[in-house]
This record gives sequence, structure tokens and C-alpha cells, in this order.
Amino acid sequence: MGSYQLLVPPPEALSKPLSVPTRLLLGPGPSNLAPRVLAAGSLRMIGHMQKEMLQIMEEIKQGIQYVFQTRNPLTLVVSGSGHCAMETALFNLLEPGDSFLTGTNGIWGMRAAEIADRIGARVHQMIKKPGEHYTLQEVEEGLAQHKPVLLFLVHGESSTGVVQPLDGFGELCHRYQCLLLVDSVASLGGVPIYMDQQGIDIMYSSSQKVLNAPPGISLISFNDKAKYKVYSRKTKPVSFYTDITYLAKLWGCEGETRVIHHTTPVTSLYCLRESLALIAEQGLENCWRRHREATAHLHKHLQEMGLKFFVKDPEIRLPTITTVTVPAGYNWRDIVSYVLDHFSIEISGGLGPTEERVLRIGLLGYNATTENVDRVAEALREALQHCPKNKL
Repeated sequence: MGSYQLLVPPPEALSKPLSVPTRLLLGPGPSNLAPRVLAAGSLRMIGHMQKEMLQIMEEIKQGIQYVFQTRNPLTLVVSGSGHCAMETALFNLLEPGDSFLTGTNGIWGMRAAEIADRIGARVHQMIKKPGEHYTLQEVEEGLAQHKPVLLFLVHGESSTGVVQPLDGFGELCHRYQCLLLVDSVASLGGVPIYMDQQGIDIMYSSSQKVLNAPPGISLISFNDKAKYKVYSRKTKPVSFYTDITYLAKLWGCEGETRVIHHTTPVTSLYCLRESLALIAEQGLENCWRRHREATAHLHKHLQEMGLKFFVKDPEIRLPTITTVTVPAGYNWRDIVSYVLDHFSIEISGGLGPTEERVLRIGLLGYNATTENVDRVAEALREALQHCPKNKL
């Protein structure tokens, strides 16, 4: 036993009960948990490598294959947020000196470029204004010029509200011997995506948006071409924690033998299993339609209020997260605060290149209902009536 005396007393704040407000989360994520998912989080703990847990992990893998629309055996969960999944993909696929091409039309392309630069890849960015998307011709020019081993595109750019069309991009990349990596964090479950049929080699998403599970875990899948790139590396990935060759063994993607790598977040996996089950029961096509209809209802309200969409082209507006240009004379913080303080509804301002420029309204999974749209529209109308407006 040590002979030291304690210098830090027990925090007084921890003697009080934990208090969390009741709110409707209509920002870009996290989202409210469906009752069944919330209940799953209160189930008793079991060992992370016990047979019952391994069965739950197997069911989660099958659920991911369904929502991704892939048959890839190398499909699993990363114990970290969507940002960790981005790093998992880039750490495993890129080696120092590799040519990497990224679509930078929002914050996530910027983040991918920075991570790749830290790895030592030769980074080339296709920079477009926030609110714009990429055409096949633009990407082909980048592929021909830079000859990358990997192209990164964001399907649902949550900072700008753009959905990137993906048809033809996989085939185009393969023509140039390039792998296609897609970020579907803000789109999965709310926007149609077909990993195998669209030729996507690596795709990842996250738990806290349309899936309505707690933040902190993410979903990722590699096809055989991507797996070959990972397993034929000349150097080890810079991160042990996200090394796919170990994670594949943990998740049973390399046969029946499981190898302990780290302690998985058991309770979060319960929640994810139930969220995937809810989507499977509802059906992906029904889920996509519900998001489309709820967002159309939101757009109608916004137009009636005279608000302007940040994304000009209606065809590339993200159905899960709508970006609205902050109306002239208003401070976005005043609007966000009013909606929260008077209606207990969370919406958000912009992020990265859209900071100070937009309001972001998320209709994610369980929250994508016309009733919730009516609630946030009423809150916005009142906020615009009562928030101070600069007349200059």
C-alpha cells in the first residue's frame, strides 16, 4: 500500500443524480434512439468473446451486408466512430508514396486528404465549391492525370447537404486500376446505395445517424480487390488498433477461429444489432421512401417560409440532412438557440466550409416523420419571428 495521502477529494458534482434533458434531435447526428434500440442498451453484460456474443456479431455482419447490399465476407464493425472507420480504410489501403485522389467538396474530403498526407501518400484533391458534386468526366480527368491507387468520394456530405451520384464511378475506377472508397456515414439507410452493383470496393458508415444507434461504432466492408491491396502491403499499417488483418480474425471473416484483438463495445453492439434488425424488418426500400417523403414535406415547409436551399440542384440534395442558407440579417446561433430553448429541438449550424453559412436539419431513421417535420417547421417559423434581425 502507498503511503501517500489523497490530494483530490471526491467531486461534489458526482454525488448528484445524472440528469439528461429530453430533446428531439433533428441535427446532422446523433439521432434519437428507437425504443427497441434504447432497451437493448440496458441488457446485461456478457463476455465479448463468449459464444452468445459471437452469434450477435455474426448477425450484425449479416445486417451490414444487407444495408450495404454486399456479399463481401470482409465486413465488420470498427470500435470507433465514423471518423475511425475513415482512418481504418485509409490506414489499411494506403502506403507511403501511394497516389491518392479525393473529392473535396466538403469537410470529409478535407479530412481524408489530411489523414492520407499523414500516412505519407501523394495526395491530389479535386476541389469543388461546397454544394456541388462530381461528374464522371471530372473524375476521369483526375484518374488519368494522377493515376491513383485509391479514389475517395463522400456519398452523403453532411457538411453541405449534397448526395453524390455513384452510378458508373466504380466501373470507371476499375478501368484505371484504381479502388473506389465511399463514405456513406450520412446516407446509409436513407438514400439508395448498392455496394456490389455500383462497383464500390470499400465502404464505411456509422451507427449514430439513420441507424439510430449510439455513437462510437462504425461499419465497414472490403471487397476481394480491396482485401488483396491490404494483404499484399509492403509495410504494416500505421495503426495496430485498426489493422484489418487482425480485425478480420476478431470478427470471424477469416474462418471460424477468432483471435482477440481488443475488447469490443458489447452494449453498443447490442444496440446496433437491434437497429439493423429494425431496418431489415421495415425493408430498405421502404426506409428510403420514408426519408424521401419526409424530406419532401420539409422542403415544402421551408419554401413556404421563403428560406433558400444551400444546394441549388434539387437532384443532389441529401434526403437525410437538409442545408438551408442562413437568412439575411440573422445570426444562425440565435435561430438554433431559440429552437432548442423554446421547443427542445436540436438543429445545427454549418461545419467546415459551411460554417456560419447554413442551418442543418437532419431527418435520420426513426426521426424521419412528417410529424417531426411539422414540429421543426413550427419552431423555425417562430424563431424567425422572434430572433433579432440586423436591418443593415
